[in-house]
Amino acid sequence: MAKINTAERVSAEASDNFVFQRSLLAYHAASARIAGDVLEIGTGAGYGIEVAVPRARRFVTVDKHAPAPELLDRPNVEFRQAVVPPLDFPDRSFDCVISFQVIEHIKRDAEFVREIHRVLRPGGRFIVTTPNAPMSLTRNPWHVREYTAEQLRRLLAARFSEIETLGVFGNEKVMDYYAENRRGVERITRFDILDLQHRLPRWMLQIPYDILNRMNRRKLLRENTGLTTSIRMDDYRIEPVGDGCFDLFYIAVK
Repeated sequence: MAKINTAERVSAEASDNFVFQRSLLAYHAASARIAGDVLEIGTGAGYGIEVAVPRARRFVTVDKHAPAPELLDRPNVEFRQAVVPPLDFPDRSFDCVISFQVIEHIKRDAEFVREIHRVLRPGGRFIVTTPNAPMSLTRNPWHVREYTAEQLRRLLAARFSEIETLGVFGNEKVMDYYAENRRGVERITRFDILDLQHRLPRWMLQIPYDILNRMNRRKLLRENTGLTTSIRMDDYRIEPVGDGCFDLFYIAVK
């Protein structure tokens, strides 16, 4: 993924703003709910580190690829390069685990959840976000699967005793962008008369998807510059999960 700058690696680039602001909200919402020793699974571009770190005594972040070194230049921050699961930490090592837009990429998701439960201390929290499947406009071949609200709840309930089910919603401005994005996706997918996006294996679709997704985002930026660049974190809100949320934002307690 790092080699091709896939759209899965959300950045502060203007064409990513719709997704970037939503992702940033997850870190701010989580920062109000974390303390002590914190593990992040999925560093990504690393833009969430500065948001979450001030609330942690110790912050360990894990990813397949290292972020920019300057993001890790803090005395209580540690980066580990790894593919998960499993997690290379002893039992009961952390007070909180956060993982945003990662679980949909994990083939062994039940093992992933089991490992998170194992490394959490009693009363510890797992805060997770993932796309809400009904709001996806097309198949994303980078994702092994996407979850409905109930599917994610059941997955977490197999290990965790308490689950708070929330969702990330957008205001009218966000929904206007979503509608423009839908029209762009429909213009592209109308040529898929054989429904190859659902019939071909994921690996065959990943590069074409990424190219077309990036092209569509940049076209949206050119044609709707004001709308695209004006979206801010405050245009999103976190409420009890329901129809129309873009992401599931769940808090599971051990």
